[in-house]
Amino acid sequence: MDLLIGTSNPGKLNELREILVGVPLSLLDLRAVGLAHMNVEETATTLEDNARLKSEAYAQASGMVTLADDTGLYIDALGGQPGIYPARYGGPELTMADRRQKVLRELNGVPDAQRTARFVAVIAVTDPVGGETTIVRGECPGHIAHEERLGEHGFGYDPIFVPQGYTLPFSLIAPDEKNRISHRGRAAQLILPILARLAAER
Repeated sequence: MDLLIGTSNPGKLNELREILVGVPLSLLDLRAVGLAHMNVEETATTLEDNARLKSEAYAQASGMVTLADDTGLYIDALGGQPGIYPARYGGPELTMADRRQKVLRELNGVPDAQRTARFVAVIAVTDPVGGETTIVRGECPGHIAHEERLGEHGFGYDPIFVPQGYTLPFSLIAPDEKNRISHRGRAAQLILPILARLAAER
């Protein structure tokens, strides 16, 4: 079965390809189906509704079973910010590197015990034939490091997020291990039976 991954974020796409490697699916990105130009506005106020907006819009446009996700980062010492808008934190003029540095500046002097945070990923899968959308949620608790540590892996806020029980940030954790413990990996494990069922029905 062909599965459209409704994202233009190469980091998310690569992670999902790795996580879903054991499922009998042919994963296609938006460019492969001529939808790279299509931008679905995330106008909802929850991760669940934004993931649904994207999966249903891309499924309708492509006629394919579509997976889309939405991710939030909740930092306790910042009152839960950046929340459901991690890619917009600080304004559209900032790069992701700028956003990471903004978080570190805002947490300057905050002790370890108060640097707690959690990543949340919501995955939505829409079957355009039956009109069914399934939504699952995965969470990964952790804390924000005192400095950025770039590595060969990860993207976004990974260089400053240390998952609970680890001393290294996501950016320095091997992909297989990260995918096992991460918010997106945990959500993907919940969606695997749904994808397997849809593949078997086709």
